[in-house]
Amino acid sequence: MAEKSFKYIIVGGGVSAGYAAREFEKQGVKANELAIISKEAVAPYERPALSKVYLFPEGTARLPGFHVCVGSGGERLAPEWYKEKGITLILSTEIIKADLPSKTLKSAAGDTFKYEVLIIATGSTVFRLENFGIQGADAKNIFYLREIADADKLVEAIKIKKNGKALVVGGGYIGLELSAALKINNFDVSMVYPDPWCMPRLFTADLAAFYEVYYTKKKE
Repeated sequence: MAEKSFKYIIVGGGVSAGYAAREFEKQGVKANELAIISKEAVAPYERPALSKVYLFPEGTARLPGFHVCVGSGGERLAPEWYKEKGITLILSTEIIKADLPSKTLKSAAGDTFKYEVLIIATGSTVFRLENFGIQGADAKNIFYLREIADADKLVEAIKIKKNGKALVVGGGYIGLELSAALKINNFDVSMVYPDPWCMPRLFTADLAAFYEVYYTKKKE
C-alpha cells in the first residue's frame, strides 16, 4: 500500500476544509505541503445548498456551481483551483485510524499518510436508524441528508414518486428546508421532532408558533 507525506493534512472535505484551503493559500502555503482527504468523491462544496434548490423540480443547483467559497461571495474553488495552487485533493478516501504519536493516518484501503500538522474537519454525522438497532432500518424508502450522494438519492426518489407522501424527522434548519423543498415537489409532508417547537435553539415559542402555522397552511 502507498504512503504519502504532507506538512499539513485536513481530514474532511466539507465547507470548513474548503475555506481552510483558501486561507492556507492566502498565507502562502507551498506546493505539495497541504492535502485534503475526503471520503466524498467531489471537492469541498457549500453543503447548505443540498436542502434547498438542489431538491427543487428545476434542479438548478448543481456542481460546480456551489463549490466553496461562493457562500461568502468569494471565488469558487473548483477542483482545478486546488491543482493550480499545489494543494492535493485525495477524494473517495475514508480515514479509519489516526496514530497521533507517530503522526500517521490510515485509510480504509490500507494507504498511510504522514503529517506534521493535522486538522480534523469532518463535521457532524447523521443519526441513522441502524445505529439504534431498529428493525427495517435498511428500507429503501428511508433517506438521510448530509452529503451530495444523499441528496442525489432524494432527487431520484422525488422524480419516481410523483405526488407522494413524506415524513420528515427533525425540526431544525434542515428539517424545515427539506419539508419546504418536498412541498414544492407536490409531496404531502408531515414533520416529527422531539422538541416542544421547531428550531428551539433559535426560535422563541411565539416565533416558532408563527412558522408552524405558516407551514401547516402550506400543507393545506
